[in-house]
Amino acid sequence: MRFYRGAVGLASAAPLEFLGNMILSCVISSNMHISMLDDLDRRLLRQLQADPSLTVAELGARAGVSALKAQRRIARLQETGVLTGQHAVIDWRALGYAVTVSLRITLDKTQARAFDEFIAAARDIAEVTEIQTFLGRVDIRLSVIARDMGHYQQIYREAILTLPHMTDIEALMTVATLHDDESLPL
Repeated sequence: MRFYRGAVGLASAAPLEFLGNMILSCVISSNMHISMLDDLDRRLLRQLQADPSLTVAELGARAGVSALKAQRRIARLQETGVLTGQHAVIDWRALGYAVTVSLRITLDKTQARAFDEFIAAARDIAEVTEIQTFLGRVDIRLSVIARDMGHYQQIYREAILTLPHMTDIEALMTVATLHDDESLPL
């Protein structure tokens, strides 16, 4: 059995050949305090973070337990919300997206529905890959991908600048990603 992202968390399935050259990584919820995990839970989660394509038998062997025990623990971690699924990490550059821009946006906070309306509109922009909200001077950060600078200018003019309730916007162009690791220290 191999684990792949399904509609509802982890499910066993045949390898997803059509995904091509993507990296699968574990999604671990912060709902459960790390002290609630025992040594076996941590070993299993470390192995899943390192290689989420492991079969239950391989996972158990690497964690030093039987496949049945590993399967039961993984099920428990899913039921308690610690392990919420897996996702594919796509290399956007391999698909022709060479530009990544981080937009820091300040909203008009005098409008009661400013956040909700802005976020709903931003979700409709296909090139927006991430939306984060903040406390402080900056309210929202959008990650935007584009094929090239001309494509980014088109997205910026036709979609970003039409988003509601913006009072300020600052663009930061990504030059290089030097560290990108979502693994938890378990």
